[in-house]
Amino acid sequence: MALATVHSRAQTGLNAPPVAVEVDLAGGLPALAIVGLPETEVKESKDRVRAAITNSGYQFPTRRITVNLAPADLPKEGGRFDLAIALGILAASGQIPSDSLAGHEFLGELSLSGALRGVRGALPATLAAAGVDRRLVLPADNGGEAALAGDDAARTATHLADVAATLAGGELHWSTPVAEPRDAEQAGVPDLAEVRGQPQAKRALEIAAAGGHSLLMIGPPGAGKTMLASRLVGLLPPLEREQALEVAAIASISGGGFDPSLWGRRPFRAPHHTASGVALVGGGSTPRPGEITLAHRGVLFLDELPEFDRRVLEVLREPLESGHIVISRAARQSEFPAAFQLVAAMNPCPCGYQGDASGRCHCTPERVERYRSRISGPLLDRIDMHLNVAPITKKVLMAVEPEVERSSVVQARVRGARQSAETRSGGHNAALTPGQVDAHCAPTADGSRLIEQAIDRLGLSARGYHRILRVARTIADLAGHAQVQAPDIAEAIGYRQLDRS
Repeated sequence: MALATVHSRAQTGLNAPPVAVEVDLAGGLPALAIVGLPETEVKESKDRVRAAITNSGYQFPTRRITVNLAPADLPKEGGRFDLAIALGILAASGQIPSDSLAGHEFLGELSLSGALRGVRGALPATLAAAGVDRRLVLPADNGGEAALAGDDAARTATHLADVAATLAGGELHWSTPVAEPRDAEQAGVPDLAEVRGQPQAKRALEIAAAGGHSLLMIGPPGAGKTMLASRLVGLLPPLEREQALEVAAIASISGGGFDPSLWGRRPFRAPHHTASGVALVGGGSTPRPGEITLAHRGVLFLDELPEFDRRVLEVLREPLESGHIVISRAARQSEFPAAFQLVAAMNPCPCGYQGDASGRCHCTPERVERYRSRISGPLLDRIDMHLNVAPITKKVLMAVEPEVERSSVVQARVRGARQSAETRSGGHNAALTPGQVDAHCAPTADGSRLIEQAIDRLGLSARGYHRILRVARTIADLAGHAQVQAPDIAEAIGYRQLDRS
């Protein structure tokens, strides 16, 4: 009887738990059995592995082969264990030395020819392997993301024969991947200078970026709402390395393809209004991240907000407050980060031209009310800033602007305000707890009287009151005020347009 053990990694959420691939060769009729809670894709690997071993120039043992994927209670999915199973069979049959497997972990799907194909979640697996002082060997297609884990954390190969030959003691047939430089400056991100006019909307974007606040823009078609929203990413400070690795790990497990050239950029996600609740928050029998997780540490833009299904929008309420989402299924539970910045846009009425000077809007008050009621009060209450965006006039559109403020200039002010907030409370102002709001956002006497009047006139909830104070704290940080002043409160109240309506 021959036995070999190969180390690999599964994928559950953002985690990559270890899996020991144990291969036993025994007497009896030739057969290959895989145990250890394998999904259908894993069970099918027996045919891929058999063909890959044969086509790579090695002998497939004509014995009874049992492959155990331990731990047995952890579900295994995908073709990620193909390479480890094939190497385990080669080691158990004596075609490669078993001791050469020590210090390595293996991940990769095999084609029938023995060529290695990329898998999801290579970066989390590489980070996890490096954490236990093992080097991960994986397909060359995953080299770009695996290299982000460290200079010596991974090795890549293109064929099963190359991996086996290297383990057998021959010359090296695998290589060390090289990481792309981090795009901290986010080259190619749209610049705020390209937006004509809209000074109030630009100011609102700056405040939203400085405090991490959510923003809803209301305006007619063509006013520039989408153009403004796409510029918010360029105003946010660059990601720290650990934050950038977290964003890259999410992209790695998403299945949408990992682009190493975008490493270090804040994400900008803009799902269509026909997206389902599962598409937004994630899900599936094997939970995968949704748009809110793919927008982690970046911007989630929801255009035509009332056109989203109301039940879909309601699923945003919890992650907006908590910054994470827990997806529970009968067999497993996965938690994904979802600290995204929400920016939404909507028309003022169904036709989009309410209040237009041409008089082309014929929407009745009842139609307007039904249109706006598609967005629930609790969701609106969780959006920090509501802003009316007026249409661009012909004069502004065709004028030549001699001095236009670029995103880099605004970003410098945003960094300063965020640094003040970090020093004071350890995070951005949108994340302040009620206790921190009381401690850090207490206004002057004039400011207190002003917000008291706003509570009476606008009927603000406790949540709305706290959100005004958080926005006012950000405005004060941008102005360099140690305490929140009455003008800061007044401007923050001005960004609650729907409360006023």
